[in-house]
Amino acid sequence: MRAVLGLPILAVMLAAFSANSAEAAYGGLFSFRNAGCCEPATYECCKQQCYTVNKTCQETVYEQQEQTCYKTVYETVYEDKTVDCVTYETETRYKDCTYTTCKPVWETKTRTVNYTTCKPVWETRTKDICYTVCKPVWETKTKEICYTVCKPVYETRTKEICYTVCKPVWETKTKEICYTVCKPVWETKTKEICYTVCKPVYETKTKDICYTVCKPVYETKYRDVCKTICKPVHYTKTVKVCGGHWETKTETIPGPVVKKCIQEPGCWTWDPCKCKCVYCPGETKVVEVQCPPKTCCKKVWVPEVTEKTIDCVRYEQETITEQVPYKVCRMEKEQRVKTCTYKVCKMVPEQRTKTCTYKVCKMVPEQRTKTCTYKVCHMVKENKTKTCTYKVCKMVPEQRTKTCTYKVCKMVPEQRTKTCTYKVCKMVKECHTKEVPYKVCKMVQETHTKQVPYCVKKPVHTTKTVKVAKCVPKKVAYTVTRCVPKTICKTVPVTVCCPAPCCDPCGGQAAASDCGCGA
Repeated sequence: MRAVLGLPILAVMLAAFSANSAEAAYGGLFSFRNAGCCEPATYECCKQQCYTVNKTCQETVYEQQEQTCYKTVYETVYEDKTVDCVTYETETRYKDCTYTTCKPVWETKTRTVNYTTCKPVWETRTKDICYTVCKPVWETKTKEICYTVCKPVYETRTKEICYTVCKPVWETKTKEICYTVCKPVWETKTKEICYTVCKPVYETKTKDICYTVCKPVYETKYRDVCKTICKPVHYTKTVKVCGGHWETKTETIPGPVVKKCIQEPGCWTWDPCKCKCVYCPGETKVVEVQCPPKTCCKKVWVPEVTEKTIDCVRYEQETITEQVPYKVCRMEKEQRVKTCTYKVCKMVPEQRTKTCTYKVCKMVPEQRTKTCTYKVCHMVKENKTKTCTYKVCKMVPEQRTKTCTYKVCKMVPEQRTKTCTYKVCKMVKECHTKEVPYKVCKMVQETHTKQVPYCVKKPVHTTKTVKVAKCVPKKVAYTVTRCVPKTICKTVPVTVCCPAPCCDPCGGQAAASDCGCGA
């Protein structure tokens, strides 16, 4: 880097040496004698000299690599398991049951009831309410915003990937299989079976049954009935009304910190070997610079709570008690006897015989042979190569400016008045009379006979096959793509500015060669 910067200074030195060869023959001694009149050059008499140099930078590029990973997957396998089960078969049987029921006979009657109701009477009233409304007034403003946009620059690259492919090769084979077949041979046989048949024999019998009859006895009683009457009560209460207004607040957001490359100023030094001033450039550094802050305006709602007195009506309940007559029916028991005739069935067993014809099957084994053809697969590996094309993206920053239009809202208070209409309720009592129907029940007894079913359970033992689930672990391969960072070196042109040396530090043209300046 310093060798490149020294090329313009070397050209100035060669021009000075060719113009003043006479003074150079003395080895520069004459210049040292006149050193008192030629002072070193200052920064005020220097002017800027710019030139372009190449700078090497490092950039990180991400490459994609594929990696094979394995994960465990559980596969469900079902196994057959024999389980002994017991099922209960239900057998339904019937038995005769005699029962007595009381049948209700209802009689409808009416009675007169006096009652009082409260009838609401509404009265309309009006009142004026003053309130404040905040009216928004909008003002449009504009401001310029500078922002940086990174433009993607794509570069296409290629690489070769070697992979292996397995190719199936099929081979046909044959084999003989011996198996046994059972042939059924049927034989007819007969046998005698003795069985018993039950014959029903019916017998008529009588018995006395005692039963109870309920007779209704009516009695008049009185009970207290409570009625609730609503009475209006007027009162006032204070209510909190939520309101508020908008306020605009300004908030300052600090700017981001950006890295910037700067070069420190160089200096001129006197070189006794060259008899002239030599410029030494400053050091290049990366400095973090904070961008200017941004000012944002936002609206904040400031709540306000005000108290307001309103008129209210509540209804208080008052309970009134009055006696109401009613009849009570009491059932008195009475014992009675009746004679029932019924039949009894007896089963008489009787022996019988019958001849049955049945067939018996015998399985006779027979040997057979068959030829089976099957295929065997061999996997043969084959190497292949393919070329992949991929793109690498570089982000190039670009400065842009846009004009933003925004609105600022100011809330202007405005006084308004509105008329509210409300209703006041007054309860007016009103007397009514109504006929209330009621029913009187009489119980009449009835005798019934019915067959009542009952269940008998018999156990039956069975065997069934149940499938039991079992989890078997299994490894499955999957491919994961990851990004690997890679550092690339590239050359970037950089413009460097440095001050040039003064050509007349001694005040005359004759002494210019003594200071190391060219003609």
